[in-house]
Amino acid sequence: MAVKRGDLVRVNREKLDSSVEALASDRRWPPYLFEGKGEIIEVQGDYAQVKFSRVPTPNVWLRVDQLEAAK
Repeated sequence: MAVKRGDLVRVNREKLDSSVEALASDRRWPPYLFEGKGEIIEVQGDYAQVKFSRVPTPNVWLRVDQLEAAK
């Protein structure tokens, strides 16, 4: 999926769970990653910075292939 600034996305749980990043992280993912919509703030190479505005959390960097368009 090609993403650009301003796109609304959700995180694909299967792709995140099977990623290298998941091996280095706590796998108790917060529900807002999969249920809420995040906005692409910045894209650099294979990674996108995502802001989840409904939840007071820091922005996160995720691989573009772990994201899907929010419906």
